[in-house]
Amino acid sequence: HCHLSARGMHHNMYRSPLVSRYASKEMAYNFSDRKKFTTWRKLWIYLAKAEKALGLPITDAQVLEMESHEKDIDFAMAADEERKLRHDVMAHVHTFAHCCPTAAPIIHLGATSCYVGDNTDLIMLRDGFDILLPKLARVIDRLANFAEKYADLPTLGFTHYQPAQLTTVGKRACLWLQDLAMDMRNLQRARDDLRFRGVKGTTGTQIINKLTSYLVTGQTYSRKVDVDCLSSLASLGATVHKICTDIRLLANLKEIEEPFEKEQIGSSAMPYKRNPMRAERCCSLARHLVALMSDPLQTASVQWLERTLDDSANRRISLPESFLTADIILSTLQNITEGLVVYPKVIERHIRHELPFMATENIIMAMVKAGGNRQDCHEKIRVLSQEAAAVVKQEGGDNDLLARVQGDPYFAPILGQLDTILDPKTFIGRAPQQVSRFLSEEVRPQLEPYKAKMDVKIELEL
Repeated sequence: HCHLSARGMHHNMYRSPLVSRYASKEMAYNFSDRKKFTTWRKLWIYLAKAEKALGLPITDAQVLEMESHEKDIDFAMAADEERKLRHDVMAHVHTFAHCCPTAAPIIHLGATSCYVGDNTDLIMLRDGFDILLPKLARVIDRLANFAEKYADLPTLGFTHYQPAQLTTVGKRACLWLQDLAMDMRNLQRARDDLRFRGVKGTTGTQIINKLTSYLVTGQTYSRKVDVDCLSSLASLGATVHKICTDIRLLANLKEIEEPFEKEQIGSSAMPYKRNPMRAERCCSLARHLVALMSDPLQTASVQWLERTLDDSANRRISLPESFLTADIILSTLQNITEGLVVYPKVIERHIRHELPFMATENIIMAMVKAGGNRQDCHEKIRVLSQEAAAVVKQEGGDNDLLARVQGDPYFAPILGQLDTILDPKTFIGRAPQQVSRFLSEEVRPQLEPYKAKMDVKIELEL
């Protein structure tokens, strides 16, 4: 009965969907209380060892006692202590001291709250990047395979979401890949730039002479570090939103679709629908990830002098949520890129609909080569194009420009060349070669450090 009651409590309390609905177990654990407070205890152990080495009267027995209780945290006691003390760090000092009576006098000796708080945050940020980077590498790998497979498949390009010259399905994927590759470099740099706050005391003056990584800090490490980390994640969010918006637009054209499960329901009212719900989820969460960027910017701007505490509550939300959201987006995008479906016949039909207009310059050049006058040919094509456009726009008919050209005796000298002139592959330029060079020179080398983690597949629970 008690077990059921406790479990039922979840339905009476708000829980962030980032954890309850979407996030991976490893990222949820990275920002969990257990990870946080066991790291605090590790830091107190490291502090005691360092102080002992510097000559403070700390015994081996005290250090051993702390080490033996590193993981057995009484969370209920810590919560009771915090209600009394109104101080989370001191609550955990008292809780740790309760199970370490011999070491109690030297736990947290000479340290400020930010010794455990900030150093733990920096560890979590680093570990968060270490979870995200292989996931991003897998997304890039799957999309690179897709780009390679469809490197020479012509497709209608769009500018202003209006039909433009042809590109290829693989070349368009390389536009997505280029942004993701930039994000990979940004995340790796932000991760590698992280340092340790170290042990510097209440205002960062380093009264205890301990070597640290950030040479100067106030009471906290500079909150610009949070800006640096979350800006790389927000930028990733912008990339994913663009990619998934493109997929949604192409799904509307029925040219490309995200994977669709056998029993998946697209609409409760319209059984025939295949909605791009994964791409829509990515866009929805990407907006949240981009919006979170304003938190560290504003926090860094209002840190008075050596520090103020108005950063704390905000960072408890913005730091974990940014990494959790990025984690969910990458898992979902990997699932999408592993199962993208292309419909070449639909793409071909769209090309046939627009290609006659695009081929007019090629027709003119072929006529000139056959002895025609460029200006006369241009006028003929212009008139026929306007007539064909009227059929498309005013009558809702198909583009019949090609039939009009074939029926006009003026174009008799090139009728045998029309199939060649209208071959879509003659309109894609060097797109296939660009794909091959881009993948081999810029994309594949970037994935080398993650080769051992490439085989992980993503199965979405929701």
